[in-house]
Amino acid sequence: MSLPVIAADVLPARRNKNGTHKIERGVQGGKVSDRHVAATLVGMPERHEGDPLDFNGPFRRSALMPSPLLSAPETPRIYRARRRRPPLLRRALTISLRLIVIAMVAAIAGSGWYLAKKGFGRKWRKTIVQELHARGVEASVRRLTLDPFRGLVAKDVRIYDYKKRESTLALISEISLDINYAALLHHQPFLNAIDVRNGELTLPLPDATGNSTGAQLRRFHAHIYFPPEQIYVSQAEGIFCGVRVSATGQLIKRDNYQASAETSPQESERRMEMLLRFVNTLEQFGFPGATPHLQVHFLGDLSQLEDARVEATLRGERVARDNYEAQNVFAALEWKDQQLSLSQLSWNDGEGSFSGRGSWSRQTGEAKFQARSSLQLKPLLDAFGLGGALSEMKFSAAPQIETSGSAKVNTSEHQLDVIGRVTLDNFVYRTVPFESFTADFAWDGDRTMLRDIRLRHSTGQLAGDLLDQPNDFRLNFRSSVKPGALMPLAPPALREFLAEWEWQQSPTVRLAIRGTSRDPASWHGEGALGLERTRFRGVWMNSARADVRFGDRSISFNNFRVTRDEGVGTGSFRYDFDKHELLIANVKTTLRPADAIFWIDPKFWTNVVPYKFNQIPNVTANGVVQFGGGKNTHLEIDVDAPTGLDYIFLDKTLPFARAAGRLLFTNDRLQISDLEAGLFSGNVRGVADISLAHDDPHYRAGIQVEKVDFPSLTDLYFKYKTSQGSLNGNYDFTGSGGDPRSMRGDGKVKVTNGNVFAIPIFGPISDLLNKIVPGAGYSLAHQATASFTIKDGVVHTDNLDVDGKLFRMLGHGDINFLDNKLDFDLRINARGAPAFVLFPMSKLFEYKGEGSFTKPVWRPKRLPTQLFRQ
Repeated sequence: MSLPVIAADVLPARRNKNGTHKIERGVQGGKVSDRHVAATLVGMPERHEGDPLDFNGPFRRSALMPSPLLSAPETPRIYRARRRRPPLLRRALTISLRLIVIAMVAAIAGSGWYLAKKGFGRKWRKTIVQELHARGVEASVRRLTLDPFRGLVAKDVRIYDYKKRESTLALISEISLDINYAALLHHQPFLNAIDVRNGELTLPLPDATGNSTGAQLRRFHAHIYFPPEQIYVSQAEGIFCGVRVSATGQLIKRDNYQASAETSPQESERRMEMLLRFVNTLEQFGFPGATPHLQVHFLGDLSQLEDARVEATLRGERVARDNYEAQNVFAALEWKDQQLSLSQLSWNDGEGSFSGRGSWSRQTGEAKFQARSSLQLKPLLDAFGLGGALSEMKFSAAPQIETSGSAKVNTSEHQLDVIGRVTLDNFVYRTVPFESFTADFAWDGDRTMLRDIRLRHSTGQLAGDLLDQPNDFRLNFRSSVKPGALMPLAPPALREFLAEWEWQQSPTVRLAIRGTSRDPASWHGEGALGLERTRFRGVWMNSARADVRFGDRSISFNNFRVTRDEGVGTGSFRYDFDKHELLIANVKTTLRPADAIFWIDPKFWTNVVPYKFNQIPNVTANGVVQFGGGKNTHLEIDVDAPTGLDYIFLDKTLPFARAAGRLLFTNDRLQISDLEAGLFSGNVRGVADISLAHDDPHYRAGIQVEKVDFPSLTDLYFKYKTSQGSLNGNYDFTGSGGDPRSMRGDGKVKVTNGNVFAIPIFGPISDLLNKIVPGAGYSLAHQATASFTIKDGVVHTDNLDVDGKLFRMLGHGDINFLDNKLDFDLRINARGAPAFVLFPMSKLFEYKGEGSFTKPVWRPKRLPTQLFRQ
């Protein structure tokens, strides 16, 4: 067969209009390309010049093609049996081909629909999980579907801790998988990348009840590549608790990966609790302005995440919590070489600002920090529920705080050391306004120290130092602040005591306090007290000084000296807070007793004020005064008044020339003993027992008088002076309060060398005796005696006996000195020659006294009235 025929047999043919076929030829310049024909014959590509089978070379010209001078050969004829095909078979093939294509499309569409809706089977999911595990991600996939636009999509993906699979780290709604299918078919690593678009990432955290609570990362976008032995996060972004978080970074996952040592269950639980507290705290913030942005960049090895390097910056325009709002929040952190560094943390709140920095080493557990704040401290602490310590404080200006320190974290020591300085201006604590407060402080968790304390008040300044450590409390301070200004800060009992003081000038107080704790019950110490012009319980003092000691729930003022215009008081006293007792030791005063006793206990004042001293007496006091209803009061007061005093007795003032005595105050009782005084050139001794109870104001007393000038006494009570005489006697009586009718008593009196008839009561008798026996009415009585009783304001006697030179007078009766009435009977017996002459008429010299006490009327019992009048 010639070469053209063979070429024609295998070259494609085209049907002509008349139904015949013609062979398609390659045309070059109007001729058939022999090279194309030859290539078609042998099934080879076209060759070019110089190739071994170059049909355009000499070989073509000499062997394959005729001479160009010859005419073109005729088109070869195709056998009709080869060209014709039955039409029915051709249609059947065409239809079959179409059905196959449609079935394939339907199968592909159905498979796609099934894979999109129902997903791949467990085997495929397991393959994906194993691939993720090989890439360093421990996960589980609930569904694996096919998306026509996104490819393979893993839904409900649970990410686990790579070291501890039972610990779930996150839940992701869906992840797009970039798969290398060729590698998948050859069982090679096939996961190129994963893509998360607008997903929801949930962090399961256990709450206090052990149940799981979720914190979501919303609108989560992430694209993660898996180069060989790497995990590369080109961009991950989402909204977590209102904060926009974006992260980029790279983790190395080597083929020889070995997990680091597992953490203990206690450590894992502690970390989860810390994370839960952090999330709960973050959820309580609000962001009125633009959404805060946290940017994170990381680089590390998956097998040694502790050695990874992480850089993070946080920016927030406005961050609010409760009533506190922070502005321009900025934080920059770095984790490198297992050390966390906070290079800057700052914000402001309109009144002040905060700036700080710190670091923490995971290997040593040591943390260091520095901070400076001029923020509104109280709203800030209130926002975090820590404002209890400042709940009673109000600030007009923001506190200034500078602090630095170190701490031991995640170690058995848990040591904390903080030092700094605090400055407060114009603040109010409770209801007390202060001008300023400054102090240097140090705290290590167990010990607290304040140095160079300066607390200024409008009335003065308090300066001191404080140390508080286990079993050791020390406080040294000096104060010139008026205690009354600090009264609202004192306990109720001390507040009542301070309310009784009034200071014209601030006192000076210096104390050195020692104790085992902050409890005042354990305190003891010493110091000094100085007062200037001060009033206590309404009584003024010019100045006072004392050494102070306290301890065992008591305070002592030793070697005190109180000065007033009239004198000085010295001594010591101690107050027991548990027993509410005031112990007085060797207190000596030349002060007015009525004023001084008011300082000790006002209830004694009413028993002292009746004694009107001519000059200030010498008073010595010792004993115990118990307050609050106690029954242990036992106070002895020795009084020595050389210049005398005035005392009111039966509505008359007795002028004692000198006086000395002892007063014993016990529970609701005053006993007066060793009372000695001078009265009208005589002596008076006495005792008394007086009840101080409000519901039983009774008293009992006894008086003895010797050689008291009788004329002075009668002049005091009867406004009539006798010529001479002296009085001796005694009187024991009881009574109740100031009611003279309640007086009950008895006694004896004796008057010697006195003119009894000069008393107005017996004056008319003197005139009557003169008429009978001239001169008898004015004769002196050598002695007059009587025993008497007093009851209901009536003096009663049954044995008045007046013994004169010319007569003897016997009488009995009642003298009502309160109602000014007289009911008295007298009988006069003559002595000597008159007695002999008048003896037959002795019965006629009996008289009856009636009328008023000051102007009595005497009548004879036996003689007619007319005779008496003559």
